[in-house]
Amino acid sequence: MASIAKQPNGRYKVRYRTPEGKDRAARFDRKVDAQRFAATVEADKTRGVFVDPRAGQTTFGAYAEKWASGKVNVRARTRINVEGRLSKHILPEFGARRLSSIRPGDVRAWVAELSVKLAPSTVKATFLTFGQIMRTAEVDGLISRSPCIGIALPAETSHEEMHFLSVDQVAALADAHDERYRAAIFTDAYTGLRAGELWALKLERVNLLKRTVDVIESLSEVRGKLVMGPTKTRTRRTVSLPTFLVEMLAEHMGRYPSESGYVFTAPGGSPVRHRNFMARHFRPAVDAAELPDRLRFHDLRHSCAAILTAQGWNPKQIQMRLGHATIRTTLDRYGHLFDGHDADLLEGRRHLSRRVKSHHPCPRLASVGVSHILAFRGLPLG
Repeated sequence: MASIAKQPNGRYKVRYRTPEGKDRAARFDRKVDAQRFAATVEADKTRGVFVDPRAGQTTFGAYAEKWASGKVNVRARTRINVEGRLSKHILPEFGARRLSSIRPGDVRAWVAELSVKLAPSTVKATFLTFGQIMRTAEVDGLISRSPCIGIALPAETSHEEMHFLSVDQVAALADAHDERYRAAIFTDAYTGLRAGELWALKLERVNLLKRTVDVIESLSEVRGKLVMGPTKTRTRRTVSLPTFLVEMLAEHMGRYPSESGYVFTAPGGSPVRHRNFMARHFRPAVDAAELPDRLRFHDLRHSCAAILTAQGWNPKQIQMRLGHATIRTTLDRYGHLFDGHDADLLEGRRHLSRRVKSHHPCPRLASVGVSHILAFRGLPLG
């Protein structure tokens, strides 16, 4: 139990022990304040929410460094992003502050300042990193409650940045690429793989007889080096392939054999570096196909969702195909497609089959069976 004793100087000293048995003391000018503090300490200990006042004296910067060093199970790209948010936006504001001194009002003011100069998505990502650190500090018993509760964030405007390509536009974009990358464009638009997942695709992950690909890894470039890691959501999924794409991939793998084991490779057989591909191939192809200047590679993934929606797929099916962590992510990004399809998408649903046949991506393969292609190219059957 906490004890209160009056000191020779007239102040009141409260002596108490932490749940770990460490002796602590606090001093007050008024007896009523000392009594209130002692009662609060004992009540917090009983409820299991006691926080040692000395713990909160740790600076945010020192704790953030310890927190970051403990995040070993993250992708290399994620670590780079976290380090960037800390150094650019978080540590300059809170690095020298004591953990216990950071209040919700401080966080609200900081978010408001960031919202003026950064995109909503960047503000959200930065706040989430800061919130994770403060939540961990709460779990570690350094603060009684995270100051990040109830903080309003700016609305994201990601829907305005999306471009949805029609079936014909996907074909035009693919045709504008070198033959080496034509199959990659069709694969991405009809499977919805992320760029890193597409370039990480290995030959053994492709099963042409079952018409599936197993999405297990992601390839990214970190500080000039290619790094293989898990997918964004750290989950594995199997994605089905349309018949024309099976035939196209069979021909592609026969034409461009890969000693490195990747389905899609740069000239010479090395893995594809996405930045180089975008500058040397994708951007020129977008211009040649007369598509929107701001079209991104990721818009092929969005186009996959739109094409599937036009064919009648439900949100859960699209979530599983795209590898979203939750159905909410799918609905947040593509929910507007389910409320009422654009006329072009509806037209695509009624005539999709006819369009693909009339503009077959591999017309010379239209009458050739997959097994014949595999046997001709000497590829494995499974």
